[in-house]
Amino acid sequence: MRRRDFIKVVAGSAAWRLAVRAQQQMPLIAFLNAQTAAGYIHLVAAFKQGLNETGFVEGQNITIEYRWADQHFDRLPELAAELVRRQPAVLVATGGAPIAAINATKTIPIIISFGGDPVRLGYVASLNHPGGNVTGATIFSADLEAKRLELISEVVPRGKIIGYLFAPNFDFADVGRREVETAARRIGRDIRIVEVSKDADLEKAFATVAELHVGGVLIAANASFNNLRDHILALTTRLKLPAVHESREFVVAGGLVSYGTNVRRSIDKSVSIPAEFLKAKSPPICQFWNPQNSI
Repeated sequence: MRRRDFIKVVAGSAAWRLAVRAQQQMPLIAFLNAQTAAGYIHLVAAFKQGLNETGFVEGQNITIEYRWADQHFDRLPELAAELVRRQPAVLVATGGAPIAAINATKTIPIIISFGGDPVRLGYVASLNHPGGNVTGATIFSADLEAKRLELISEVVPRGKIIGYLFAPNFDFADVGRREVETAARRIGRDIRIVEVSKDADLEKAFATVAELHVGGVLIAANASFNNLRDHILALTTRLKLPAVHESREFVVAGGLVSYGTNVRRSIDKSVSIPAEFLKAKSPPICQFWNPQNSI
């Protein structure tokens, strides 16, 4: 091999990191999610559309590597480490994956989109000045659980017992649970918490809810339930249970009512952040962003 060709090969195989140095290959966006690809089709489509609108098209001027844990949360550290070894320009972590990404690297820029408070969880120093290598968008969905409890109480004013389907596999899950328990005491409602960690738990969970003769059910804000949407709606219909959900996607698919943040807007905003990293010669100063609530 000629010396000039050898130099080209070496340059083409080097890791591309805009925060450190420019390179001659397409920049890599790493995408980590704890859920299933099937459950996030519409949000990945929004993610790609947002990138396209900022001038980045997968396969043309960027490459995207996806890793899905398929709700096996114990796999996240391994998947995060695998992506970090690829030396991406940006690591995007959603759907229950932020903490795995944060633990995996302190140098690669991390963009998180999730429903908790990143300051309370220790992910960043503050919302206006995150510091470190982490920024993103949060929808504070757990903090709205009390409002959703009030809504289901209005829907079933005579049903004192309310079921609360709760998925414990997220860092901010306990925050939502505490919000619901506090609100229940304030308005005089009896909350019965039923844990759901995976699809196989749903039938048993709803059987438990039915045995309790609840007036209605509150579906906790949790990315896992996006994957279980159709099954959840089928069970609430079969048992004739009024339910309040986090996102309007449940209502569009046939659910009764939802109250929460516009998740697609959150994804759109998250997209602008990696785009800034890709265009800049050094990481920009970013703030956490929260889209408006929607019913």
